[in-house]
Amino acid sequence: MAMQATEGPKRPLPDDSVEDGSIVLKRQKTESALAPSQQKPGAPSRTSDLVAPIMLLTGHSGEVFGVKFSPDGTVLASCSHDKHLFLWNVYGECENYMVLKGHKNAVLDVHWTNDGEKLLSASPDKTVRVWDTATGAQTKKMTEHDNFVNSCSPLRRGPPLLVSGSDDSRVKVWDQRVKRSIQTFEGKYQVLAVAFGDAGDQVYSAGLDNNITVWDLRKGAESMTLKGHSDSITGLALHPEGTHLLSNAADNSLRVWDLRPYAPANRCEKIFTGHQHNYERNLLRCSWSSDGSKVTSGSADRMVYIWNASTRQIEYKLPGHSGSVNDASFHPKEPIVASGSSDKQIYLGELVKW
Repeated sequence: MAMQATEGPKRPLPDDSVEDGSIVLKRQKTESALAPSQQKPGAPSRTSDLVAPIMLLTGHSGEVFGVKFSPDGTVLASCSHDKHLFLWNVYGECENYMVLKGHKNAVLDVHWTNDGEKLLSASPDKTVRVWDTATGAQTKKMTEHDNFVNSCSPLRRGPPLLVSGSDDSRVKVWDQRVKRSIQTFEGKYQVLAVAFGDAGDQVYSAGLDNNITVWDLRKGAESMTLKGHSDSITGLALHPEGTHLLSNAADNSLRVWDLRPYAPANRCEKIFTGHQHNYERNLLRCSWSSDGSKVTSGSADRMVYIWNASTRQIEYKLPGHSGSVNDASFHPKEPIVASGSSDKQIYLGELVKW
């Protein structure tokens, strides 16, 4: 059922053939298939409201780089090398009901705002964009970066702020209510991943220097460096309670860092292993479950890995994709994991135990 993965550069050359901010409301359904549930007598009972334990979502014409559930869990957003963002119904037949067009290059990262009303996206077209999830309209286009924008992240609580990180080595903080960025931090290396602290006074960035930099918005300067990884960091994710940071790096490890004040000098609390990065150097992301009990990440070996956050043991190693798994995310309310891959496909998988 899976399509053959296609090789291609992580970042294509810009192509200006797409209209800015155009919206496509899907009238016909893109192909959506139910993977065989392989239910046998005595098989575990169903644990989610998915139509089948495994749902295959197809429609993107390029590698899928990001998948994120809406805060209420009813919609999945995905972003792709094909320059588009897709919105999918999580339940029923998982229809792709809206396509957001406007980026002039691949879309490398996507995030929901906490109210579910907006989507943020980052692209090598040097822009960060904000989209209205009800209408599909592009509501803001941020153009100050001088190079590929690899990552973006919203402030989860409070004013409509977001942070972006770019190959121009800059970390920029934006307020959706004003035109220009409100703060810029100058780094020394390309930034591949960013996250916003829940208190609104710190942002985190990571990339080619193998370190995580903590930036203090009040002081306008770097406040701390988290060292431990031995290769580029491609993904960052803040714990649901905002107390810890998860990082995914090309040294084939995930790490959990204690962000609380007065934590020990060595803030790395846990290391998870099993997943892989490879020569493709894709930006493999990572995420927490909504209760903080599990972590998951992308992996170049085509598997979806899920670890117990306390014991560090691998609880699931899920097959199905025929290309690098670039992002994996947990459903906010049910035992479901979404995965997006270089094979252009997305899986929604129901987890038997939670």
